[in-house]
Amino acid sequence: MVVLASYLMASPGFAVTGTDPLPALDPVGLLSTVPAPALSSAREWERHVVEVETGLPPDAAPGTTPRPEYDLATRSLAEREAAKAVELKVGIRTVQGRRYAYARQGLWGLVDQRTARLADTTGRADARLVAAVEEVVAEQTTASTGTRSRLIRRVIKRVEETYGPGMVPIPSRSTLYKLVDRLSSGRHTFGSAITRRQTANRPQKTFTPTFAARPGEQVQVDSTPLDVMVVLDSGQTARADLTIAVDVATRTICAAVLRPVGTKAVDASLLLAKMLVPEPMRPGWAASLRMSSSRIPHQRLLNVDARMHQSAAKPVIVPDMIVIDGGKVFLSDTFTRACDRLGISVQRARPRTPTDKAIVEATFSAINTLFCQHLAGYTGRNVSRRGERVEDHAVWAIPELQELLDEWVVAGWQARPHDALRDPYRPKKAMSPNDKYTSLVAACGYLPLVLRGEDYLELLPVAWRAINDYGIRISYRTYDSPDLGPLRRQHSGHNAKRGLWEVHYDPYDLSQVFVRTPRGWVTVPWMHLPLVNAPFADFTWQHARRLATEAGLDDTNEAAVARVLDALLTRAEHGPDTRTTKVADRTRAGAASHRPPSPRAAPEPAPPDPSTEPAEVIPFGVFDAHAEAERWL
Repeated sequence: MVVLASYLMASPGFAVTGTDPLPALDPVGLLSTVPAPALSSAREWERHVVEVETGLPPDAAPGTTPRPEYDLATRSLAEREAAKAVELKVGIRTVQGRRYAYARQGLWGLVDQRTARLADTTGRADARLVAAVEEVVAEQTTASTGTRSRLIRRVIKRVEETYGPGMVPIPSRSTLYKLVDRLSSGRHTFGSAITRRQTANRPQKTFTPTFAARPGEQVQVDSTPLDVMVVLDSGQTARADLTIAVDVATRTICAAVLRPVGTKAVDASLLLAKMLVPEPMRPGWAASLRMSSSRIPHQRLLNVDARMHQSAAKPVIVPDMIVIDGGKVFLSDTFTRACDRLGISVQRARPRTPTDKAIVEATFSAINTLFCQHLAGYTGRNVSRRGERVEDHAVWAIPELQELLDEWVVAGWQARPHDALRDPYRPKKAMSPNDKYTSLVAACGYLPLVLRGEDYLELLPVAWRAINDYGIRISYRTYDSPDLGPLRRQHSGHNAKRGLWEVHYDPYDLSQVFVRTPRGWVTVPWMHLPLVNAPFADFTWQHARRLATEAGLDDTNEAAVARVLDALLTRAEHGPDTRTTKVADRTRAGAASHRPPSPRAAPEPAPPDPSTEPAEVIPFGVFDAHAEAERWL
């Protein structure tokens, strides 16, 4: 057989027989764990072994002659070994064994292995006791944090119940404490309960990083309470929910929406709409925040999408796939219909596996560090880090905080170098999300997705109702309009829905609903809207019904509920009932940003270019008694 010499010698089973073993490098890391006396003794034996083999110790000065009993010219190896045994007063077998160990392992072979032996974690404790401690420690993962004494008591009870009293030897109290500390190491058994559950939920397999090669290939969406106290319209302070969408390829925050208290399904749909619209420049923003002043290829994108004319330096990313968790906001029919409508696939993360959307989770932490902690009213991530009377320092309302957040995303996030965005050819240079988008859009291109003016209505929840003589009734609320005249008591044509009509409603503004008709959308107001004179949300209505029931009123009587609702909102404007004011604040803040444009029965002309004209402001109508009287004539 003819083989390459390098291939032969590189084979793991290759060895030259009849010769001394090949020398091995000293394990420097293991030598650092050896006690100093044992290491000093090994180095002393090294001097003697080297002198036996070479005639001179390793620290001999140049020109030094060997001692007569170790002279290689006059003494054989056996004679030198015998002389060393006499000198050290040990057996010749001891000298030979040390020489062979040094030839195989170097200095590590001369170390007393008893000093380098790894200690058993559980010591001499009984295996049955060790198993009981491990079981009880594992049970503490989902339990409230206790002390070591409580755990030791449960361990002893577990052992006695399983094997009987006195059958398993129990060591001393101090030994039990040491055993518990060793078996609970790294589990945070006696620390933070949140950290303990997160550590137990961490997968044992290798972490696989999420990778995307083009913008929009994967977008991760999630919601979390913001660590900032905000001021509501009534003067009450509360925390807000933050919902964001993060692009994996560029780490761009595609959209960020703040809402009071709870995020609804329509919020997730609104997030999709914001992702597909360029971020407009706001009054007071610096000119350096314009897209034309950034590294993004503004002129090339403007040739494709005219909406980029007055946009800020944040790219528009159309998602191909959105990763969500099991939250009801994202599993709702509203959100899934919106994704289907826009051609976006939805992938749900595995239950209790935050690593499936680790990028958006890390982005929340970055927002708290880079943005929230600099705001007045910052609460910290938990109670132990909260300052004194933080609510007294809260000064920002949700609309104002939304403006600050939008500006920070453009100025503080999109232009900031991100450690996870590095060019493989320049690994020492971190790139910003805008820089990464610039490099990827040149290779992948950009295809805009423009929404129509009535697309917002398609994203609203649907209720199928009949159009009767009195109008449409939803949750004991009656909606009516003169435009419904030809449709009363008529079959809608949907046999699958038994002839009912498709009615869309906004959970944040129940003052009107929208009916799809063969002639287009029809806006239908609530009959008792003049009694309230303010938009109200679904949770406000339900709260008013509960108050009506507590007051002994008929909760199905919408006129009575309307009066209770009006009284509720009136008290909310003046205080001091904390419960009612919070409900009203959620209504006012939610309706302010969720009120859709009023569609007409006939198709409207194409809306003007938002980049050249300001957006139309649609005020809430004020009740006019004269106009109302003429309508009923």
